[in-house]
Amino acid sequence: MNVHEFQAKQLFGQFGIPVPRGKEITSPEAGLAWAAELNTPVFVVKAQIHAGGRGKAGGVKITKDKAAVPGLVKELIGKTLVTHQTGPKGREVRRLLVEEGAAIAKELYVSIVVDRDSGWPVFIASTEGGMEIEEVAAHTPEKIIREAIDPAVGFQGYNGRNIAFALGLPAMEPAVVNPFIQMMGNLYRMFMEKNAAMVEINPLVITSDKKLIALDGKVSFDDSALFRHADVQQMRDLHEEEPLEIEAGENNLNYVKLDGNIGCMVNGAGLAMATMDVIKLAGSEPANFLDVGGGATKETVAAGFRILLKDPNVKGIFINIFGGIVRCERIAHGVIEAAKEVKINVPLVVRLQGTNAEEGRKLLAESGLKLEVADDLWEAAQKIVKLTGKAA
Repeated sequence: MNVHEFQAKQLFGQFGIPVPRGKEITSPEAGLAWAAELNTPVFVVKAQIHAGGRGKAGGVKITKDKAAVPGLVKELIGKTLVTHQTGPKGREVRRLLVEEGAAIAKELYVSIVVDRDSGWPVFIASTEGGMEIEEVAAHTPEKIIREAIDPAVGFQGYNGRNIAFALGLPAMEPAVVNPFIQMMGNLYRMFMEKNAAMVEINPLVITSDKKLIALDGKVSFDDSALFRHADVQQMRDLHEEEPLEIEAGENNLNYVKLDGNIGCMVNGAGLAMATMDVIKLAGSEPANFLDVGGGATKETVAAGFRILLKDPNVKGIFINIFGGIVRCERIAHGVIEAAKEVKINVPLVVRLQGTNAEEGRKLLAESGLKLEVADDLWEAAQKIVKLTGKAA
């Protein structure tokens, strides 16, 4: 789950990470009142969407005139921003962050994520703050600094010193070294206590009066741990999330919308990846990732059908189930009952393998439903691609 920048900064404040004074704004009138209260030499008006690249898309405005703030708010509210992360449809701006500017002397990049190889949290830092870290990694990888943290020990002072020295802070800005080390400890504490998946500050600025400020913030959370954090759940912005993904979550299904035209229903993430790969190999594109889990039932299959059919891009459905915990004939019964309950108006191909697969395929073949049955994965992929109008 992602949160907006203003929400990330609220969390930063709770953990002692300095941020500019700012406030969420949704109307020109609120912008005018806050600008008068803020009374700063420089005002920054930022669009709040769950995507990077806002500045390049015109979603960040700077002014020294507080009387101009309401006009900038009016200009951005309701605007659709198209960035490299939103896709061509873009995102509608529904809220803004209006905050004070900063006298920037130096920009740094700092984030913390989980290293998938070691399973340890790892700090990633760079002197190239303000730039997209992917660009830095691609063109100047030597400027990427990594510092892994042993979760059994936790963050220690030497970890912060390692990062500070690698960034050249003792020579460049000695006055900020100790505050920087303390900030890294606070960042680690926030990451662990809130079960975050990523915390990023880009840029972390050193001001002309030698202060550290998190000028931007991006935080995402581990969905599996949200039940522990009611305060974080309240930050969810449903307008920023795919409606079908929300509905899937409410039905305990794992669903990710993609751009293809073949809806995939599988049990198991590995099988889902293989299914999407074979659809592409056969000449088409998957419309989604939908995992109904190892204990697929009539109810979960029916919910899966409803979600797939709500996507107007779906021109065919490919069910690929491996019967292990749940036998294939029970899955077949579930598909038959769900298909009767949900009107399916696109081609349907079902491939069953595993325990009692033969019985399951027979039940489907004799069901009277308009569907194709297959026992081979490649055969099934070719069938659904052909039925949706593309040659394999």
